[in-house]
Order: sequence, then C-alpha cells, then structure tokens
Amino acid sequence: MNITNLIEQKAEQWPQQIAIHDAEGKLTYSELVKKVNDTVELLRLHGIKDGMGVGVLGKNSRDFIIMVLAVMKTKAVVMPISKELKAHEINNILETAGLHVLIDDGNSLAIKRQAETPKVEVDQYTWQVVYHRVWEGEHMIPAIPSAALVRFTSGTTGTAKGVVLSHQSIKERIETVNKTMNLGTNDVIIWVLSMAYHFVVSILLYLRFGCAVVICKDFSAKTILANIETHGGTLLYGSPMHIRMLAADRTEQQLPTIKHVISTSTGIARRQCEAFYQRFTIPVQQAYGIIEVGLPIINLDKAQESPDAVGYTLEGYEVEILDDDFTVLPPNTVGHLAMRGPGMFVAYLNPFRTREEALQGGWFFTGDLATKTEDGLVKIAGRKKSMINVAGNKVFPEEVEKVLNSHPSIAVSQVKGITHRLMGEMVTADVVLSNQEEEIDIEKLIGYCRERLSTYKVPQKIKIVSKLDMTDSGKLIRG
Repeated sequence: MNITNLIEQKAEQWPQQIAIHDAEGKLTYSELVKKVNDTVELLRLHGIKDGMGVGVLGKNSRDFIIMVLAVMKTKAVVMPISKELKAHEINNILETAGLHVLIDDGNSLAIKRQAETPKVEVDQYTWQVVYHRVWEGEHMIPAIPSAALVRFTSGTTGTAKGVVLSHQSIKERIETVNKTMNLGTNDVIIWVLSMAYHFVVSILLYLRFGCAVVICKDFSAKTILANIETHGGTLLYGSPMHIRMLAADRTEQQLPTIKHVISTSTGIARRQCEAFYQRFTIPVQQAYGIIEVGLPIINLDKAQESPDAVGYTLEGYEVEILDDDFTVLPPNTVGHLAMRGPGMFVAYLNPFRTREEALQGGWFFTGDLATKTEDGLVKIAGRKKSMINVAGNKVFPEEVEKVLNSHPSIAVSQVKGITHRLMGEMVTADVVLSNQEEEIDIEKLIGYCRERLSTYKVPQKIKIVSKLDMTDSGKLIRG
C-alpha cells in the first residue's frame, strides 16, 4: 500500500472539501490530488524511480506538501528537509543519507549543484533538481524495500540517526492517533510548525481524515489569531513558543471555534499554560510526539488540572517507566520513559539498525526520564541526554562543538543549554583558546558559527575559560 492512496480515497469521497488554505487561496482535495498526480509524472520524466532517495528542501507551503506526496507516490523514499539548514548541513545530509536526488523549492542555495539544474514546474511554482547522483539501480535502503520516509532526529551529522518509516507504519500511527483525536472534515488545523519536521503524524494525519490545513504565512500572534478567526480554526498544534506569544497578546480577540490547543516539541511550564488559560479560557493540552514512535501520549483529560503533564497513553500503545533492567517501576517513581505500539519506525539509517536491533527488551527508550501516576498520567522529569531544545528544535551539543573546534583559535569547547524565558532553552558555550595569551572577538566567533549552523543552533553566549573538565581518556565531562 501507499499512504497517498488513502488521501486519494478522501478526495473521491469529498472532492470539494477544502484541503489547504494559504496566501494563494483555497485548494480542494480533488485539486490537491490532481496536482500530486501531475507532479508524479514530471518526477518520473526526471528519472525518479522506485527506491530512490529523494530530499525535498522547502519552506512551509502547499507546494511542499504536493512535492512530498508526489515523491512518496512514485515509491521513492522521501526525506523532507528544512529550509533553515545551512549549505554544509545539507551537503552532509546528502552524503550521510545517501540521497540520489535533492529537489529545492527554487530559492538559491550554495549547495552541491551540477552545471545544469533541471527544473520541475508545478503550476507557477518552480522546483530545481539541484543534486543528482548516478542512478545505478540500487535502492536507497535495500534492506527495507517498503521504506517511505526518512527523517533525521536532528538533521545534520552522523550524531543524528535517520529514522526510517514505511507506508504501513505511517498508516498505523496516524490511524491510531485518530481513534483518540477524532479529527474529520469539520476540523480546520492552524499550521505553525515546520512541515519538514512534522509531516507524518501531522500533515499526513490531517489529510488522511479530510481536515483543512491553514498554512500561516508567519508565526506571529497576530497572524495566528487572524487565521483562526478567518477560517474558523478548530485545532492549534504548536510549540511552547507559540503558546507564550499568544498568551502575551493584548487584543481582546477570543477563540470561540477552537476545540484543542496542543503544545508539543518540548515541555511547557505550568505558569505558561495558566497564562494562556487566563487569556483565552482554553486549556493547553500537551502531547508527547517522537519520530520513532509517533504520538503515543496526549493530555486531553487533565489539561487544566495538570497542564505540566504530557498526558495519558493512547489506546493501542504501551508506555511504562522502567529501571535499567527493564523492570516496571512503582507509580510516581522517576525512571526511563519507554514505549511500544503500532506504527513504530522500521529502522535507523546511519548506522543501519533494524527496529528489533534498536529496541531494548522490546521497548523503545526515549531518552527522557519520567513518572507515571497510579491512574497513568505521565510527567517528564528531565532528559537523560545532553540534547538542547530551542523552541522545539533539537540541538546536539557535539555538532556545535565540532564547528567551534574547527576555528583556528579554539582548542576545545563545551556546549550546553540554559533556560530561556521565550525559547525554552538557548545554546551557550565555554571555549578554551589554543593560545591563552591571545584575545578573540566573541562577536566574530558567533558570526563564524552563524555561517555554519542553523540559526537556532548558534551559541547566544560564549565564555572564554582556562580549562574544561575532562575524563582521563580526554572526553568532556557533561553535567
């Protein structure tokens, strides 16, 4: 089966149902399917075949949705890629993932290009095939012929693992989520997150069940509120940053059509949920989403009473708090958050490991520490890993350190996250100079990072230190 067939079925059932609202106007389900099919033909003319690895690099738009769906329908393996990534990050993805083709939404990028870059015209929208390696008939992931989509957990280096999903696993996870969410043709989704990072249990979920997706042109509170009012939005699915911005709005606009405000990507503080409720009298419902599993936990029932909880396990999933020996811990005890259920990932791409090899005792360990009450309410206690979460964007310290350490004046660096009122966390760094008698311009060093890293990964503060705590083997000791 191909996940796009399910969207086509929805178009046959309700052809005039609106699929997308954006700056260009309305797009019905029948129009969406026609554009996808037309794009499939163009892709095949450009040599896109079953099993090829195809990156789709673009900003949030109807055309991004069309292109990703078209690649999936060709039976190629699609990798949605964010426009926030810088050139060297994208080049690293091409090499790490082994993509055969990269399609860019038309904006100029200083990435690996061939002398001629063929164009794929989708209506008035031009995509460019900016990278194309020789096709020798090899499947991108030969061990997983059913692979449909790959997404890096962070997006740029070998530190991040490419998560492989099949068409069947995508179908299972979105249908499992909707047993709880009950989304349908009366729902209007206000879209503010990055499509590149939230395509599977979001965009595909909404289109599978006939929702209308409203693509906001920007993520300001003014724009979000205007789109909710204009289109009668019923669900806002955003990050804590969006919740904080809306809570700070000083207009008198209310949200009478909204049924759910769901916060995801990273934990949100109780006080921020309370501020939003005070402003709009709507509780913020947390959700715990993870690319390897899907969306197994949502706080629909106790959002107002316990807004800092991520919620209860959805029907079909198992979520437990385990110790190091995979034993279930008593209620209200901090331990490893582990889960299993339908629609789980089928493999990691690099280094390649099947799901069975990656699971521990049959469980997927999320890397988060959590507690669970007797009635099953899950709260996150902290993160086991050193990952930094900037407004929902995940940053690996090792990646930023690699860039800092490449500077000729830096001997070694240590990157960490500190609490930030708006962004949740921000990136900071301590650096040891190669020549400690030397003076270095911190702003120029930050600029050096800005040229090589996505904006959210750039250290906002850098401090010069004389030494860093190291193990005997020369590794950083992380707090």
